[in-house]
Amino acid sequence: MGFFQLCPKFLHTNSTSHTWPFSAVAELIDNAYDPDVNAKQIWIDKTVIDKHICLTFTDNGNGMTSDKLHKMLSFGFSDKVTVNGHVPVGLYGNGFKSGSMRLGKDAIVFTKNGDTMSVGLLSQTYLEAIQAEHVVVPIVAFNQHHILWILKWKQCRNFDKIV
Repeated sequence: MGFFQLCPKFLHTNSTSHTWPFSAVAELIDNAYDPDVNAKQIWIDKTVIDKHICLTFTDNGNGMTSDKLHKMLSFGFSDKVTVNGHVPVGLYGNGFKSGSMRLGKDAIVFTKNGDTMSVGLLSQTYLEAIQAEHVVVPIVAFNQHHILWILKWKQCRNFDKIV
């Protein structure tokens, strides 16, 4: 199976399919409504980080495995199916990318499925900083046991410095 590579400028070009920000917001809300997500609630908040306005979209759905996150952050991939008569909203695998990039230059996705947590970064700022010729989407997956080990190690390390 072959693959294609996208120029980073495509992230902005693709986002222009949303002529106004509310259609981009609706696109992100629709993702929480999909039958495989099973979210009952969604929260949208605004916060300021380092003088930058940030929007957060949080739902109480099923979360994604790191593989599903990778597919969601990839272009043109969708494995959405109807579940018990509930038809998914998006079918083309483009909504998150176009919606998030219409609202800002960067999107960080935090997700948890079972014991596994994943973080994915779709970022025009990052791609510009590394002078990328192709879209690169870093994803880190870890589990709760690994986090506890890191926290314990850091705690011991800090304790040693204090003593």
